[in-house]
This record gives sequence, C-alpha cells and structure tokens, in this order.
Amino acid sequence: MADVRPLYATHYDLGVTGSLQEVAAPPYDVIDAATRAELLARSPYNAVAIDLPKPYGESGPQETGDDPYERAARTMDEWRETGALVTDTEPAIWAMTQGYRGPDGAARTRHGILARVRVEDFADGQVLPHERTLPGPKRDRLDLTRATRHNLSPIFSLSTVDPWPLVAAAIEGAEPWGEATDEGGTLTRVWRVGDPEVLAAVSARLADAQLLIADGHHRYETAIAYRDEVGGEGDHEFTLMALTGLDDPGLTVFPTHRLLSGFGDNPERQRRLGEGLRELFEATEVPLEQLDPLGEEGVGVFGLYDSFHKRGFRLRLKDSAIAALDERLAGKPEAYRRLDAAILETLVLKGIAGLSEEDILAKRGLGYAKSVGDSLALLDQGAYDVAFILRPIPVDQTRAICESDENMPPKSTYFFPKVLTGLVFNPV
Repeated sequence: MADVRPLYATHYDLGVTGSLQEVAAPPYDVIDAATRAELLARSPYNAVAIDLPKPYGESGPQETGDDPYERAARTMDEWRETGALVTDTEPAIWAMTQGYRGPDGAARTRHGILARVRVEDFADGQVLPHERTLPGPKRDRLDLTRATRHNLSPIFSLSTVDPWPLVAAAIEGAEPWGEATDEGGTLTRVWRVGDPEVLAAVSARLADAQLLIADGHHRYETAIAYRDEVGGEGDHEFTLMALTGLDDPGLTVFPTHRLLSGFGDNPERQRRLGEGLRELFEATEVPLEQLDPLGEEGVGVFGLYDSFHKRGFRLRLKDSAIAALDERLAGKPEAYRRLDAAILETLVLKGIAGLSEEDILAKRGLGYAKSVGDSLALLDQGAYDVAFILRPIPVDQTRAICESDENMPPKSTYFFPKVLTGLVFNPV
C-alpha cells in the first residue's frame, strides 16, 4: 500500500518575497551557469540559491572556499529569520496544474498534487523506478539533504490511482496561492488544500496505488539512503512527491534523442556504422521535415541523420534483426524488448558503435537532445556526428516496464513539463 500524507510544508511567504514567479526555479539538473545567474538576479530568495548552492563555471563546479551545502542550510535559516520562509503548523496537500504546449505543439493541462510519501524499497513494489541512475548526483543530493534537513525539489511520480478529482472539487473557484511561468511557457498554478476531510480522502484513495517514478530517480534513491542513515521513525521516512494520475489527460511522454560523437574524423568507424545499420535496418531516405518517426508503427523505427552525408533516413528494423534482438534480450519482458531506447542501446550503441555500459552511463561518445531541432543544431555545430531520432514511449509501455524487474536505459523518457522547485519544501 502507498502511504501518501499531507505535509507540514516549509514554503515562501509571498508577501515578503514577492510573487512565486520570482522565487521558483527549474529542477537543479537542468540549470546551467547562465540560468543560475539569471535566477539569482531575479530574486535573492530564488530557490536555486539553496537547491543548487554550488556555483558552476564552464569547467564544472567552482568551489568558493566554504561548504556549499552548509551555505544552503545557513541561507534557509536567514530566510526564516527575515520571514521569507515559514513552516505550516497544520498539514496540507497542495493542488497543482501545469498548462503547457509540448514539443508536438499541442496545448494541454496536467494535474497533480504535492504531498509526502513514505519511502519504500523498490523491492516492496509500492514505488517503482524505470531508469538506471548514476552515483554522482545521489551523493550531491544526500549531502544537501543532510545539511538542510528538507526535500527541496519534488520527485515527479505517476499514480495508478488519480487523486485529482478529490482536490479539484476543493479548489473550484478559488484563487491559486501562487503561479509561475517558466522559460518554456508552462504556467504552474498551486493551491493549498487544508480541509481535513479532503486530506483523509486523498490518503485513503491512494492507499491502493502504485507509484511510478517519472522524474527524480536520484532524489528517490537519496531519500532511501537518508532514511536508512537516520534510522528509526520520523519525518525522514517520507519524501516530497508531485503525483499525477496515469490516466490524466494532460500527461504525455516525449522521447529523448541519441547523439553519437567520434565518427566525423574516423572513416573506419563511419564505414562500420553504415554497414552495420544496413545489415539491421531497412533504410529509406526522407526529407528533414519527415525525419521525426512520430506516428510510425512497427518495431524499432528511427530517424537517422549524420553530419557527413547531411541526409535524413527512416530506419525500420528488419524481421531478421527482430529475431536476433529477441535472442540478445532473452528473458527480458516483451515491453522492454520492444522499447526503442533498448533496441538502439542493444543493437547500435553497444553492438555496432561498441560503447560499453560504463561509456553509456558516463556519456562518453554519447549525448542527448529533447527535440529534432536541437539534435540537428548540435550536429551542425560539430558537437556530435550522428543523430538517432526516437518515437515517444506510450504510457502503457512505461507502466509495463515499471511493473517488471527491468529498468530502461538512461534518458529513455522525457516527461514534459518539469515540476518547478520552490513551490513547497518538505521537512525531514
């Protein structure tokens, strides 16, 4: 059973800090140096000051002589003293809507709640991962949690039971507590819901739910490590989550495209890649405006573009290659064996290109892009040589893989939009 509860949130007093627009920030892992500087210039109370306390330069983290995590904790203390941060004395769940236009151009509204969720081991089956993770971000997030004793950035998870109808009725006609529009145009609006009957109903409704982590695997594994480190009973047994129902009409899953480097000045690698792809795939030349395989049916369908030939192709896995794939992935569930990211990783990245598991996790010779336009731009700039354009993963396929014992390759899914940091913080 999932244990979802209201939280005694630490949050901004917008009468002191100004609007939520001024203090909210994107998740820490998508913030570059320029964005961080812009957010800090927007407001001295911007959440990036505590959620990403290390200043970043072009060569990576640039230490300033003091401990950045302790600096984040001191900053939170200072904000409390000035009244910029307050902690609720009564529990609440926070309703959230996100109006956005996705990479496909369609306008949608995604609905969800912010609550605290009991941290469970993955083996228990209440909270399920879907992607492999890296050790570095987990160390960073654990050090930050130890110092601030808060979850600062919510984990975005999908619930097999939708809580939205219960909170929608509670906020009908009410003005939001705050709202903010991010640089991509997504409008996030948040309402505080404190009615005890509604809170009890939400917890009861979600007791039968499974929760699938969509974005924030490192943060959840950090929550497990922190729970085990502290031990015993207490607030540290819970973590902050934004929960959206799997059936929410505003939920979409977009692909993350794969980019390869190290081929532009290596004719032999180019030759091996070309021969290997022709052996595995049927290839049809397409104009660049048709490079995106969105809407194409079949197993293993990709767009291909390389900076040498500067031509676009549609790749479709041959029947003989499907049989070989099933042999390579014998014992894996069908939902995994038919996952485009797994097919590409198994047959092309590890097979033809010769990347190791360590190469993939460390992104050696491998990059990612969120859109076809970004992919082509990075090739034109010379950062990469080959782009593989993937299709979106259906939500049902994501659910099926989560319910198996398999984890998808890194960056298999792109849940858009991101959930902002700074809406609420959860004391642990």
